[in-house]
Amino acid sequence: MVNADIGTITLPKSGPAVLACGAWLKNTICLTQGNTAYISPLIGDLNSANARYILDETVRYMCQSLNIQPQIVTHDLHPDFYSTQFACTFAQENNIPTLGVQHHHAHIAAICVEHAVMQPVLGLALDGVGLGTDQTSWGGEFLLVDGADFQRIGHLATLALPGGDRAAREPWRMAAAVLAKLNRGDEILQRFANQSAAETVSSMLLTGVNCPPTSSMGRLFDAAAGILGINLIQTHEAEAAIHLQQLAEQHGQVTALTEGYKISEDNILDFSPLLSNLIALNDENCDVSYAAALFHSTLAAGLADWAKSLSNKLNISKIALGGGCFHNALLLHLLTDKLDTEPLQILTAKQIQPDDSAIALGQAWVAIAGALIDG
Repeated sequence: MVNADIGTITLPKSGPAVLACGAWLKNTICLTQGNTAYISPLIGDLNSANARYILDETVRYMCQSLNIQPQIVTHDLHPDFYSTQFACTFAQENNIPTLGVQHHHAHIAAICVEHAVMQPVLGLALDGVGLGTDQTSWGGEFLLVDGADFQRIGHLATLALPGGDRAAREPWRMAAAVLAKLNRGDEILQRFANQSAAETVSSMLLTGVNCPPTSSMGRLFDAAAGILGINLIQTHEAEAAIHLQQLAEQHGQVTALTEGYKISEDNILDFSPLLSNLIALNDENCDVSYAAALFHSTLAAGLADWAKSLSNKLNISKIALGGGCFHNALLLHLLTDKLDTEPLQILTAKQIQPDDSAIALGQAWVAIAGALIDG
């Protein structure tokens, strides 16, 4: 019965037994023994007491049924995640060490496990949110990953999150953040007059109060959706991004916008020119499906140029793609098509999903890779 419910993935190397407690969204548990990683069924988002109870019981069941006593416990860097708090309590009760693993490092590590890669890779991690080592919200990252170690070598240009987490539920707020970034903040009230918080958001962006920065690709999708009037308020995760993808697929492929992005000398990729163009298209009452297709094609062009530039600079040919944004089949296809050139080798999720359900596997491998170095 255990094997019917618990998935297994072969690790590139054997190591100590690790209990990895995963992330907040799409939570799974990973328990390792030797060169086998056992992955629990999807527990889901940990925002309910029931989901937290299931996490507790899943850990107990897996440890007992598989007869594994963990030697290391890993968790996300975010201290407020229930999975983090559980990991620390479990480790304390069992007198074993803990290891915090950065969210996007874990995303790329999971891809490395799938492809049995143990040498350094470039990792492009695109998702909604993950706490960075600088305590800010990451989500559009280029990492240099070498097993237990990583460096953040590039990221998307940041946008403000007016209202913090609320901005992730209300794409119009991200569109307002774009207007402020383009020095067009005085247009927020007019463009979003139907939003009761428009005046407050305008003032927040002007003063910078409660507007933490994010490099998230997920929020960039929200900004585009807000600009184009798609799902100004979301009822579920990634609703606006999915709608944007569907519109783009309905239209069909278009040529990327010339000069729709900028890459700085310190490897920051900025799509402000593309967003400015979307505002103009919206004002011209352009076909929204064309605008959505233009957004996708230009994103892919910018990401591909970014990847090739970093690959050349660092002389690393393997590029791993991880994070929930790669559920977007159109973006994944457009990007991999542009990167399908020698000597690049593109690594994508196959057995596992690219989203946060892979985080536990990545956390476990980071701990094992560290132990192999130390041992």
